[in-house]
Amino acid sequence: MKIEILGASCPKCKKLSELTEEAINELGVLAEIIKVTDINKIIDYGVMVTPALVIDGDVKVVGKIPEKEEIKRWIEEVKK
Repeated sequence: MKIEILGASCPKCKKLSELTEEAINELGVLAEIIKVTDINKIIDYGVMVTPALVIDGDVKVVGKIPEKEEIKRWIEEVKK
């Protein structure tokens, strides 16, 4: 599973990264977390506001920090 955190080193981006790592650890899932800071790559996803979370190429959330339980649900949906 490939999980991308889109955004620079803003506090919201860091928080999204922390929550995502916690969710992965709690679920015991093997996943590669990539932090994407290149604005052109972010725009390629159609994202204009960060942070954003992308799981296996599918943009799950843009411009806000979701609850950890929501992140876990998205991971479990992809895992099936």
